[in-house]
Amino acid sequence: MRHRRRPALPLGARRAARPPAALASAAALPARVADVAERAGSSRLDRVSRSPGRRGADPSQLSLFGPAPEPAAVEAARERDAMAAVYDDAARLAARLPPGLHLGTSSWSFPGWQGLVYAARHSTEELARDGLAEYARHPLLTTVGIDRSFYAPVPDSDFRRYGAQLPDGFRCVSKALHAVVSQTLERSQTPPGEDEGRSAGPARLEPNPDFLSVPLFLSRVAAPLLTVFRAHAGPVLLELPPVGPPHRLPPRAFFERLDAFLGALPRELSCAVELRERAYFTGEYREILGARGVAHAYSYWRNMPSPGAQAEVVPVSNAPFAIVRLSLKPGRRYEAEKRRFHPFNRVVEPDPEMRAEVARILCEAAALRIESFTLVNNKAEGSAPLTVRAIAEEVAAAWRAPTAPTTTAGG
Repeated sequence: MRHRRRPALPLGARRAARPPAALASAAALPARVADVAERAGSSRLDRVSRSPGRRGADPSQLSLFGPAPEPAAVEAARERDAMAAVYDDAARLAARLPPGLHLGTSSWSFPGWQGLVYAARHSTEELARDGLAEYARHPLLTTVGIDRSFYAPVPDSDFRRYGAQLPDGFRCVSKALHAVVSQTLERSQTPPGEDEGRSAGPARLEPNPDFLSVPLFLSRVAAPLLTVFRAHAGPVLLELPPVGPPHRLPPRAFFERLDAFLGALPRELSCAVELRERAYFTGEYREILGARGVAHAYSYWRNMPSPGAQAEVVPVSNAPFAIVRLSLKPGRRYEAEKRRFHPFNRVVEPDPEMRAEVARILCEAAALRIESFTLVNNKAEGSAPLTVRAIAEEVAAAWRAPTAPTTTAGG
């Protein structure tokens, strides 16, 4: 009898199998969230096309004559061996960091990180689908951003796949959907032509009727995080994009809407606001966040003050946790830095002042015994994993654990 050789499996199938953490059923959702999630199923968002999930190679389409698959444990051991020196060095540094500090990157699917995070070179699609397992082995990378959730809801199946790759206790920072946090949306002035040669007309900005919509947030953002991804759900980031003066809500109207929105969010979720509109960065904004137990995300962004300057307006003690997001040096353009820094395997333009400011924020959070989450983008300095390491070194050098007060006899 002739035996066919088993087909080679793609990257994700060779990972060590790990059952997902116990998932809360939909019945475990607060009744309010479950009810809104059911009623909002036919909301306006259903008419917005979703970004398709990235797919790996179909095993049924792979050659029957490829090499026989290796056991997952063998591949994992080979990856650990290839990265042993990196892991050992990172583990020594991680041991010097204060408790409650979570460092990571804004996303994880970058082939240029070979030798920094990944043992072998994989495609962007492979890493997006199955790279989290190896990412999470790095001793310094203890959180990660799920950036794609800003553009379209993440399917439950993708959340389950992410969770199956992550160790217990590893929490991710998810972005809230743009349809919830954007004051304006782009609308095409003319519909796309039926002819292949015709394209849609120029886009125009229109007010977003779902800006800071509680029902939309509960159904499309909160529901999956409180069910299928509950074990790995960290803070939800409300990234509020900049708005030009013609479309910007007056501060009073904005603050009233923000306060009502934050007050209606489920207490099971931790939330943070990242402002990208300086007109709203005021003492009133600080007071609203403090009253609602919501954190301000200390950002490194082109039109915002530095993280340290932001901490002077909204102190770390204002919230029950701290979050830092390093995206782009102030005054720079995203696409230009992306081209300049690619393939993101080295620091091109270090910013020692920014690193020192971030280290002070993280040390203050640790001294207050509150958790902190730091996410770094490649466009901050050139290579997010290397910036993470540089910040870890700053924190380790600056950190002094608070000591308990001593008492003298009779005192």
